[in-house]
Amino acid sequence: MSAPRPPARPEPAPRFPMRDLLASCAAARAISTPPPAPDPAEAERTVDHREAA
Repeated sequence: MSAPRPPARPEPAPRFPMRDLLASCAAARAISTPPPAPDPAEAERTVDHREAA
């Protein structure tokens, strides 16, 4: 009977700079956050747009 094999060591994860990790988290948050609801007071003040010349 042969000696038991030691458990396989997992491969190390690739290293990413902290700056890139934080930037990807900020981008994901910006994409997944819905835009704010329009302010009702702003909606009442409509400005007539002039036509271009």
